Amino acid sequence: MRTAQSVVTRSPSVDDAKLNPNFRYLRVTIAGRVVLLALGYLDPHPQGVIEVWYSAEREVVRLQNGRLVGAVGLTTEWRNVVLPELPGWEQLASSGAPLQWSRVRDVMPGYQYGLRDALSLIVVLPPEKSALQGIDAKQLTWFEERLAEDGLSKAVLPVARYAVQLSGPQSVVVYGEQCLSPKMCFTWQRWPAGK
Repeated sequence: MRTAQSVVTRSPSVDDAKLNPNFRYLRVTIAGRVVLLALGYLDPHPQGVIEVWYSAEREVVRLQNGRLVGAVGLTTEWRNVVLPELPGWEQLASSGAPLQWSRVRDVMPGYQYGLRDALSLIVVLPPEKSALQGIDAKQLTWFEERLAEDGLSKAVLPVARYAVQLSGPQSVVVYGEQCLSPKMCFTWQRWPAGK
């Protein structure tokens, strides 16, 4: 945690902050503020490595293959998220059909454990508006993930979006939009230290 505090600036203009090139960063926008999170460590997992990101304010975001699998230190927290084994982003992009799947999550406050969400993921055109910075949205493949209409989930969450760089040796989710509750949404973007 001390490493994250020394690495991540609280500057009002994080986009212009001089960053340590030895660390990897996420640029996060939440409730009108922009913060940088530093990669704390990589947690091995059979379905793909989990990236654990820390802010100077002790917020922690956990991502697996670009999907949120945990968020703590925020007004709404997803303490534990269980995902099924999902196809790779390249396969999803080329299939042309929506992918139906389910996620299980524990949410605080309110001690909501084992919430099951039925989700549908589809490829979409790049959005007209997003918080994406420094990259042309049309160079990325975009996906939308929404709650399916099958009654499994009692939650009402806005659509999540992912922007994926499919070229190169492996696909990388470079940008995401996620809501932890109807009123608590954030965006994240992989942010180079050289910005």
